[in-house]
Amino acid sequence: MQAIPPEARERDPDLDRRAAAMDQSYYRLLRLVNLLSTAALPEDAPLALQNRDLVELVEDICRRAGGLAQSLDLELRFSCPFPRRICAVEPQLLEQLEIGDIRAVGASTRPRAVEGSYMPCFLAGESQGRGIAAILGVPFYAHSHQQGHLAAAAWSAGRMDLLNAPFLAWHLSGGTTELLLVRPEGTSVTAEIIGGTSDLSAGQLIDRTGVLLGLQFPAGKALDGLYAQADACYEPRVKLKDLTFSLSGMENQVKSLAEDGEKPANIARFTIDAVSNVVWRATQEAQRRYPGLPVLCSGGVASNSRLRSGLTDICGAIFAEPRYSTDNAMGTAVLTWRALKAGERP
Repeated sequence: MQAIPPEARERDPDLDRRAAAMDQSYYRLLRLVNLLSTAALPEDAPLALQNRDLVELVEDICRRAGGLAQSLDLELRFSCPFPRRICAVEPQLLEQLEIGDIRAVGASTRPRAVEGSYMPCFLAGESQGRGIAAILGVPFYAHSHQQGHLAAAAWSAGRMDLLNAPFLAWHLSGGTTELLLVRPEGTSVTAEIIGGTSDLSAGQLIDRTGVLLGLQFPAGKALDGLYAQADACYEPRVKLKDLTFSLSGMENQVKSLAEDGEKPANIARFTIDAVSNVVWRATQEAQRRYPGLPVLCSGGVASNSRLRSGLTDICGAIFAEPRYSTDNAMGTAVLTWRALKAGERP
């Protein structure tokens, strides 16, 4: 179990990537610690795990279990190419955790709930989740990253009822701009991509515009703030075809405006209007094709005030609470709870 303090992430942006790489081997380490720490070791001292160097920890376990291994005609070896690997554990969180209250474990194991959907980064969470579930003797439920986002958005909006019937959903973020047709599937959901971008995501266009203007990354809030200062309206028009659109042409136009010396506020408005207008039109067309379905919106871009205002007027869109708009873990927990409550077998 790992809880990396936020201040550590700020000091070292690469920390999460390195932690994920370490976690890919964590399940094996967890089983080793569990098995050897409960064995009849020569010493009776407890294993200290708080803020412990993992390399040092396993070396210590191997040293203490050496006699036990020899009695079984086994040779216990451990080697690691890295001299140090610190396991940072937040003691306050562990003190609040009642192990007996854990009745199931869930994790995101792939990007989408479709055949062939795979990314190696999900192996870390899956292996750790399965390991914890095995040790505690509770079921493990696998979900997709996309399912987690949808459930978190519905839960935070106070609309868990959405998960029980078809609905439309926008996932608007720095890496994704997808329009989804979501249908219930047991206690979870299945999502079909019916529209969105064919190249740049909405968040990429916004962030690249912000970088061009010298704004802090990510640039969504900064562009939102500049919008009200604009004194020119270009009315950008993105071509929409079968609910799909391209934003790369808008990026070229943004660069041209900057090269021509246009005011940053007017460039910010151009970008936000380009994204907002095409999302509005795609939503209207989707509702024409799938009449009566509610629209749920999540992702960082969905917090833009211009976009939200338009979607609210057009279709009464439902928005995830901002702090859960980019959340996946809460949705995974919600889906795990629903599966357990319904008595589903993993």
